[in-house]
Amino acid sequence: MEQTINKRDCGWWIVSHEQKLWLPNGDLPNGYAEKFSLEGKTAIKIGEWEGEPVWLVREARRQEMGSVRQVIDRDPGLFQLAGRGVQLAEFYRSHKYCGYCGHEMHPGKTEWAMLCGHCNERYYPQIAPCIIVAIRHQDKILLAQHNRHRNGIYTVLAGFVEVGETLEQAVAREVMEESSIRVKNLRYVTSQPWPFPQSLMTAYMAEYDSGELKIDPKELLDAGWYRYDQLPLLPPPGTVARRLIEDTVALCRAEYE
Repeated sequence: MEQTINKRDCGWWIVSHEQKLWLPNGDLPNGYAEKFSLEGKTAIKIGEWEGEPVWLVREARRQEMGSVRQVIDRDPGLFQLAGRGVQLAEFYRSHKYCGYCGHEMHPGKTEWAMLCGHCNERYYPQIAPCIIVAIRHQDKILLAQHNRHRNGIYTVLAGFVEVGETLEQAVAREVMEESSIRVKNLRYVTSQPWPFPQSLMTAYMAEYDSGELKIDPKELLDAGWYRYDQLPLLPPPGTVARRLIEDTVALCRAEYE
């Protein structure tokens, strides 16, 4: 799967190092390899976008490195490919040596995997499943400010799935742990690959069932019930959290206007 790039190779270039992305002039590079001084580099084709190949190049840090979040407002398909590149780059970087025998490994030729030529062990990229849920109570939606987001944004509740539980159980547990309330009428909405660093978000809508709102201060700075037309600062468009909020607002408008 790996190949040496020549100067006339063309496409989208995902140049990644330590979960960062090269963003010259604030955008993903697109064009001939010689334009970006990529000739001679080793690259892997990870997909196609608008008829052009998307290449992953793993190398040392360059100037103008940034986060995948900076391209979240691009088309969802391109954002997803950029996230795939960053996740794969980190996977290859963290699996240079076999965890069983300690010998050096090499990338697979037919699949996203790292192979050990000594003990024949095979490793695949690990994906951490998460749940994210919008909770509605009459004409209001539960929104919270998370400790890890010190930017004033209010969003819906989310959390990682634990070993041995279903997605539905994870929703009930996370909501109870973070807000002390119970939900009902859980409905699956969509999913979104979320490369921060290697999650898959499974999105739900639910209705308030019982309990008094009481936040877990280890997880949340604040939380409250917000009327659909009086919302605080929200996550940016393109995120699954924003979609859940907009879908909930649409339901409220249909019922209360």
